[in-house]
Amino acid sequence: QDSEVGDGTNLVVSFAGELLKLAEELLRTGLHTSEIVSGYELAYAKVVELLPTLEVARVEDVRDVAALAAAIEPVVAAKHEGVEKILSAKIAEACAAVMPHAPEAPSMRADQVRIAKLRGGDVAESTMMKGMIVMRPSETTVQMLPGRSKVAIFNCGLEMAQTETKGTVLIRTAEELMNYNKTEERALEQVVKEIAESGAKLVISGGSVSEMAQHFLEKYELMALKITSKWELRRLCGATGATALVRLGAPRAEEMGSISKATTKELGGRTVTVLEQLGDADSKIATVILRAATASLIDDLERAVDDGVHACRMLCKDNRLLAGGGACEMELSCKLHAMAEAATGMEQYALKAFADAFEVIPRALAETSGLDQTEVIAELRAAHKAGKADAGVDLRATLSGGGSDAPVRDLMAVKESALRLAVDAAVTVLRVDQIIMSKPAGGPKG
Repeated sequence: QDSEVGDGTNLVVSFAGELLKLAEELLRTGLHTSEIVSGYELAYAKVVELLPTLEVARVEDVRDVAALAAAIEPVVAAKHEGVEKILSAKIAEACAAVMPHAPEAPSMRADQVRIAKLRGGDVAESTMMKGMIVMRPSETTVQMLPGRSKVAIFNCGLEMAQTETKGTVLIRTAEELMNYNKTEERALEQVVKEIAESGAKLVISGGSVSEMAQHFLEKYELMALKITSKWELRRLCGATGATALVRLGAPRAEEMGSISKATTKELGGRTVTVLEQLGDADSKIATVILRAATASLIDDLERAVDDGVHACRMLCKDNRLLAGGGACEMELSCKLHAMAEAATGMEQYALKAFADAFEVIPRALAETSGLDQTEVIAELRAAHKAGKADAGVDLRATLSGGGSDAPVRDLMAVKESALRLAVDAAVTVLRVDQIIMSKPAGGPKG
């Protein structure tokens, strides 16, 4: 669920756990696993049929920042309550910035929105920037590349290679001593000169940049960045369209990438380099800069932003929204109860259990918000039987206003995927009829 959708993992675990717990009770009453499995599959088929009818709203234009922010607000609030308005606006801006322009269908990848964490300041100071942020300044005095520039990326350090074995050099005259270092300098200068002649203006190194290399990079007016993280280097290769080279030397035309603009800025007392990529949709990148006082808080915010970005990605594929706060689950529970009562045969018990399993969501919401679970479930059940399909658990009152006025929304795509995976997991476990354990041979040890 996390890799496919990026959200709804708690729903998968809670729902699958409840299905198995209720299945255990059914097994104790004498039902066979095959009857429970067929009942669960029948109920899930009905859920798939019912879900589209529970749609309460749509994000008509995914490129509309305000509408996108409103849709992902509940997702962000679930991870870090209190700052959802600030964060959802920044996430929506970043996601809208990387989407292709109007004639094309809106689409994006989660790795197109980066997260930069800066300690200090307040959450309200968090911002969004187009481009990728490298958390260090340029290694040379060239701090800005105004126009589109070519990029050469090296997986190794910009320094002369050390020999694997030790060698002894016999120097007879003073002239030989003077010339000894010059050959190394000439070799490194030749490498930097070739890079400059290839047209590259920005050199990115995956290792250290020696002082001698810095001197020659300055001489040929090249901007240089040192990136120690292999993951970040790979990301930069994807963003710029360059190939990371493992040898020092002039890159070929197809191995070089390009960026729209490179600038050095100061953010939160740290000097950072902003690499802007405003070209084609595949390489567009935006960065959400998070500010918070402590490391634990900033990590929490990062998780919230990550889920928000995944929610935006799913909205590009499916813009339908369901009533949140357990409203959708309660409605499905009521409909399945009605179906179970009309059913004949042994599957009806499994259908009832499946319907009861949905109540785990509003029950968990009521418990975590300090409300009386039994009272909340009873009131929700009565409301749904009365036709209020969008009544859900609310922190401010036992029953939410629901409907199109309620702020809590769940994404249809997330709900569909979570229910499918939860049922798959429960049914797979129920189908296991024999567990073979390997034990060491030879009988009991005396």
